[in-house]
Amino acid sequence: MKRRIISAVLAAAMIVGTLAGCGGGGENAAPGEDKSGESGEKVKLTLWHMEETDSRVQAFQEVIKKYNESQSEVEVAAAVQSWDDAYTKVPSAIQAGNGPDILQSIPDFCSVIYDMKVVQDVSDIVDELNEKYSFLDSALTPYVYEDGTYAIPAFGMTQVLWYRKDLFDAAGLKAPSTFEELVECAKVLTDKDNGKYGIALPASLSMATDQVLYSLIASAGGKDVVNADNEVTFNNEGTVAALELYQELLQYAPSDCDTYAWGEPQALLNQGTVAMAIEKGQYLSTFESESGVSAENLGCAPIPVLDDSCTSTSIYYSNGFMLLSDDEAKKEAAKSFFDFMLSEEAYGDFLNAEPGLFLPVTETGGKYDSWLSNEILQKYPDQVEGLLDSASTGELFGFTDGICSKIGSITGPNLIAQTLQQITVNGKTPEEAAEWGQNAMEDAVAK
Repeated sequence: MKRRIISAVLAAAMIVGTLAGCGGGGENAAPGEDKSGESGEKVKLTLWHMEETDSRVQAFQEVIKKYNESQSEVEVAAAVQSWDDAYTKVPSAIQAGNGPDILQSIPDFCSVIYDMKVVQDVSDIVDELNEKYSFLDSALTPYVYEDGTYAIPAFGMTQVLWYRKDLFDAAGLKAPSTFEELVECAKVLTDKDNGKYGIALPASLSMATDQVLYSLIASAGGKDVVNADNEVTFNNEGTVAALELYQELLQYAPSDCDTYAWGEPQALLNQGTVAMAIEKGQYLSTFESESGVSAENLGCAPIPVLDDSCTSTSIYYSNGFMLLSDDEAKKEAAKSFFDFMLSEEAYGDFLNAEPGLFLPVTETGGKYDSWLSNEILQKYPDQVEGLLDSASTGELFGFTDGICSKIGSITGPNLIAQTLQQITVNGKTPEEAAEWGQNAMEDAVAK
C-alpha cells in the first residue's frame, strides 16, 4: 500500500506539472510552427511513460534530473500514465491537442499511434544512435516500418523458465529442455496431498497468459501468428502442440491458475509451493528475501522446445519512445536526451530500477559496469546471461513477418488467452481451440 501511495503521489505531481506547463509557447506549437528556443529559452520536452511503480518512476526522474543538469538548452519533464487505459486515454489526449512530445511505446501500441498519423519518423536519430550503441535487432525491428522508423528502443523484457534448483536437486532432476521433459518434471514435482505443484501458469484472460502461451507456441515452431498483410496463420502444428502442453501442465498446477496473472506464479515459486514458472526477469529482485534460501537455488533455463527441430525462443517486448512533435528543435532535443539516456552515465542506473526485468536494448549497454555492478545482478550472473541470450533471439507476434497493422485487434481482447480458455472453460480440444483462435483473429483483423 505504501508503494502504491508513493507512486500515486509522484504520478499526480508529475501530471499536474506537465499540464500546467502545456498552456502555450514552444510546448504546444502547432504542427510545423517552430516556437522553441525563442528569446533564449530552453527547449521544453514533455515525456509520458507508463511505468507506474515507485522504483521505476524514480528511475525515470533520476535520468531526467541528471540530463537536465548536464546541459542548459533542454528541459525534460515527465508525467506517468498507465498501460491499463493507455489505448483509450492517450489517443484521446492526442486528438484533443493535449498529448506529449515523447511517448513510451511497445510495438503494438506504436502501430495504434502510427495509424493516427502523428508519430514522427526517427530513422535519422536511430541511425546515429545505432552507430554509437548498436541496437539489438530484436529491439529495433518491431519499430521499422516500410516508410520509416517510429520509436527509439529504450529497454527490453523477455521470458525464461525459472525453477527451484533445491527442489530439482532433491528429486534428482535437471532443467527440462523439451516439452516432454517439462511435463515429466512437473509430474514428478507435484504432491497435491502436501500442497506442492510442479508449475504455476497464468490461465486468466490476461496479457500474462498471452505472453506465456506465445513463448511456448514460438518454441514449438509457430511464431508467425499474423503477417504484415494481415494473413493469420495461428492454426498450425506449433500452436496445437503448445495448447496440448498447457492443458497437460495445468494438471500439475494449482487449481486457481485461471485467476493468475504475473504476480501469483512468482510468489508461489518463492514460497516453494511450486517448482517452476515462466516469466520475465523480475524474479531476481525478490527471490532471496521472499524464499528464505540463497540465490544459487533460483534456476534459469531457456524456454523448452517441442523437439530438436525447433529453436527455443521467448516473447520479447521492446519498450521504446515515439516522437510526436514535428518541431525540429524538439527533435534535436529528443536526440540529445536519448543519447544521454543510453550512455553508461545514465543507462545502468535506469535499467536497475527493476534489476533483471529491464534489459539493455544495445550491445554496449549489456557490457556497462554501471548495470552489471548492481548488487542483485551480481548474485545471478548465469541468470543474467540467460536473460540476455533470450532477449537476443526473442520474438513478438504480429512483428515476426513484417508489421501487422491490425495487431491491436488481437492483443486488445487477449485472443491468445481466449484461445486457451476455449479449452479450460469451454471444454474444446486443442485442435478445436486453435481453429477457434484462427477464426477469431481473422475476424478481428478484417474489421
